[in-house]
Amino acid sequence: MTTGLTIIIADDHPLFRGALKQALQGMADAPEVVEAGDFETARTTAELHPNADLLLLDLAMPGVSGLSGLMILRSEMPSLPVVIVSASDDAATIRRALDLGASGFISKSASIDEIRQGIATVLEGNIYTPDGYERGIEQDAEIGDLINRLRTLTPQQSRVLSMLAEGLLNKQIAYELGVSEATIKAHVSAILLKLNVDSRTQAVIQLGKIGATVAVA
Repeated sequence: MTTGLTIIIADDHPLFRGALKQALQGMADAPEVVEAGDFETARTTAELHPNADLLLLDLAMPGVSGLSGLMILRSEMPSLPVVIVSASDDAATIRRALDLGASGFISKSASIDEIRQGIATVLEGNIYTPDGYERGIEQDAEIGDLINRLRTLTPQQSRVLSMLAEGLLNKQIAYELGVSEATIKAHVSAILLKLNVDSRTQAVIQLGKIGATVAVA
């Protein structure tokens, strides 16, 4: 019998998904676990489970690169807490993940007890980081500025940016979001202004830098 909690595990390694699932099912309040092996499946799964309580997201998955996946999910499902689970657990990666809206960060080298502790911490509404993590300041000024600019985007603007990265045209984005093409044009103009770029291509390149800021594994 479960408590009604639903947790999505998004990782392309079946063995690690299995380890996470085992850790979750061993908790006092064992949740329902839904698995996804690539980023598009993770997005679809989150849409199909709008009341999910948590999503555990690997940084290196087919269909997405690095932290850009986190940003896309946060824009599309702003009420769904996302915890990054990654082998790239240096302080810079953890800090950038938190800056872009992650509710926590769990290292893939963590013990089962640490994984359970991290998940429980986030389910209680708190932020979880590994023991010994010190936030510090961003050492890469360009990335720091970019993250600050991305954080000024509204959820809808972030979603439009992610759809631009998929190569969709304004009319296609308008159709997907159920708004007018003029509204999308206004969003694109605002995105270019906030990111201090002159074209859609440059905006997509900026988003790509977030994916390239970590040596994902």
